[in-house]
Amino acid sequence: MDISRSRVVITGGAGFIGSHLADQLLSLGCSVTVLDNLDDFYSGKEQNYAHNLSNPRYKLVKGDILDAKVLKDVMKGAGVVFHQAAQAGVRFCIENPVRAHEVNARGTLNVLLAAKEAKVRKLVFASSSSVYGVPKRVPLTEEMPTNPTSIYGATKLAGEKYCQALSETGGVPAACLRYFSVYGPRGRPDQVIHAFADRVRRGVPPVIYGDGKQTRDFTYVSDIVTAAIFAAETEECDGEVLNVGFGKEVTIAELAEKMIIRMGSKLEPEYRPAYAGDFPRTLCGNEKARRVLRWRPVVGLDEGLTRFFEWYNSAGWKATAEEKAS
Repeated sequence: MDISRSRVVITGGAGFIGSHLADQLLSLGCSVTVLDNLDDFYSGKEQNYAHNLSNPRYKLVKGDILDAKVLKDVMKGAGVVFHQAAQAGVRFCIENPVRAHEVNARGTLNVLLAAKEAKVRKLVFASSSSVYGVPKRVPLTEEMPTNPTSIYGATKLAGEKYCQALSETGGVPAACLRYFSVYGPRGRPDQVIHAFADRVRRGVPPVIYGDGKQTRDFTYVSDIVTAAIFAAETEECDGEVLNVGFGKEVTIAELAEKMIIRMGSKLEPEYRPAYAGDFPRTLCGNEKARRVLRWRPVVGLDEGLTRFFEWYNSAGWKATAEEKAS
């Protein structure tokens, strides 16, 4: 199914990944409606979409996925829905579990029901590698057990199950993509790469939680966006879950070193106790996405960091709450 020139809805489309997705869909000739509550979880979202406000094929609706009436209105006439809206932040969700459940589980069900009523042709759900929890081995593949160790991961898994159950029972065909450590321009200030850059820029050490030996599979945002669009166009992934990650492990200590060197600093990282719900390793087994979606990641970490810093050094950094308070 070719989605170019389709009418699409992006929930959470003012956020990090959602705004990049909107840009790419507009370049394909799509008419894009973004639904976002523009909450204060982090500031600076306005910069993500300001350049699109003058585009006649772009529409921003301020609203919440917990509001069934708003969802019904934005879904009218939509062919494809990219469900990106979520309560993000593993640590935030640990401290606010009811909020995480309401947005990530009940909100996803609301989106699915509204999409079904509107007879949407396809829905792509943004899930997370957090659904796996502590892995017994890597790389992680879709056949492995899901045993989330965080509230965030549990709510994302609930969203997946709703997508699959409704796909099987006459709802909208849905594909669930498990994203692995997405980074790039417009990344949230609480994400590790942005957080490290903010601290080094201020002349204070980047903070590593745990011993720094934990690994992540960092995936550049453009590779994520490409996979999401391919999933919308690929019927073979209806009702399926697919890992979307670059396929390479990097320790947090190695990441900190790379960034300190790039920023011309001699700071040493500050180590603090690991937080509950963290996991020691992630490595994406992405063979299924390669096979089913005919997708492959193309932006490695070094190139991705170069692109991140091009954005960060020009307009990307904003005063953090910590900086304002100091």
